[in-house]
Amino acid sequence: MTRIPIDPDTIRALAAVLVETGLTEIEIADKDSRIRVVRGVVATTVVPVAAAAPAPAAPLVAAVAQDAAAHPGAVVSPMVGVAYLAPEPGAPAFVTVGQQVTAGQTLLLIEAMKTFNQIKAPKAGTVAAILVQSGAPVEYGEVLIILE
Repeated sequence: MTRIPIDPDTIRALAAVLVETGLTEIEIADKDSRIRVVRGVVATTVVPVAAAAPAPAAPLVAAVAQDAAAHPGAVVSPMVGVAYLAPEPGAPAFVTVGQQVTAGQTLLLIEAMKTFNQIKAPKAGTVAAILVQSGAPVEYGEVLIILE
């Protein structure tokens, strides 16, 4: 069995990319070797403190995302990658809020490992919300779009 040499500097650089982008895993491959770096998600607890300043919007966003996941029309990401709302830069988006869609219609693309994967509507309905921005990284199971 051949032993793959480990380059600590490459691993540190990949870990820095994870922190900068907010991703939870990254993998690079080169001929006969492959390095995969995965970081665990650390849960944080928000303790309310009596203060004159208004509460940050982050807990509200988390609550909306949690509610969206329970929605029966939630379209979730089947993979980790980068979401694109249009087929190419400058082109109109696949869908817009309020638009009627049919089952099987392309809603957006997710680029993973240099492959663009079409995310299609699982059912007919109206686009109630688009919860991702074009060019933003997405995680497996993340709610992308809500269909009514």
